[in-house]
Amino acid sequence: MSQSEYVPPRVWKWEPDDNGGRFASINRPEAGPTHEKELPVGKHPHQLYSLATPNGVKASILFEELLEKGYSDAEYDAWLVRIGEGDQFGSGFVEINPNSKIPAMADHSVDPPRRVFESGAILLYLAEKFGEFIPEDAGGRTETLNWLFWQMGSAPFLGGGFGHFYNYAPVKIKYAIDRYTMEVKRQLDVLDRELADKEYIAGNDYTIADMAIWPWYGCLALDRVYEAAEFLQTYEYENVMRWARAIDERPAVKRGRMVNSVFGKPENQLRERHNASDFEHRTWDKIGKEE
Repeated sequence: MSQSEYVPPRVWKWEPDDNGGRFASINRPEAGPTHEKELPVGKHPHQLYSLATPNGVKASILFEELLEKGYSDAEYDAWLVRIGEGDQFGSGFVEINPNSKIPAMADHSVDPPRRVFESGAILLYLAEKFGEFIPEDAGGRTETLNWLFWQMGSAPFLGGGFGHFYNYAPVKIKYAIDRYTMEVKRQLDVLDRELADKEYIAGNDYTIADMAIWPWYGCLALDRVYEAAEFLQTYEYENVMRWARAIDERPAVKRGRMVNSVFGKPENQLRERHNASDFEHRTWDKIGKEE
């Protein structure tokens, strides 16, 4: 049956064998754990459980930015969650994030340890805890939160909408691709207009709003998300391109993108991070042989 002939039934029924697409094997219409698995806990104050997707790298970028500023108590252990293999449905992960999405973290500097889930919540939690990357004045703080929550509401159109139908869906549906392409280009235009007269999205200071938006829209512009830069003609958004390249050059951003990464060139993958020295002593050769 073609897409144009599909008529929704009166009551939807899940048909696992007919659920195509890249993530079909892990998608299901219910929450909760699928298996028992405890989460590892390292020696540092913060335990991060993630994967270097656009959502996942937000937290590791902020951790690295805090460490770059000299906050030694922002040290963290990063543990790899392989979402393609269903790690996010383990009982330990579901306990700290009942929504089974990365990233999630536990703050062990408090007793009992405090869970924090959803990328925006993690960014805001850490920014407030350390008093960095969020303005103290009411106006600057509000503008930063405006854009932080803009990203939370807008990125699903980019990821679950455009990215899914352009890159992951088992069939190419013109209506769906056109619909979400139009919206993503509108969002890029929103950012481009805002960045026309200021260095960063919330003003002239780099904030958690940039850390939230850049892994999605900055990396989209730099052709690191969905390989769609040519299709979207992202070079046309000159202010976005300038902003994206500037953030890309930040040392902490470079390190943050490597944490829990299993993508791209081996030299850009760190896998799990438990000490700052892990960046200099990566275990790719060992992991590569094991896998």
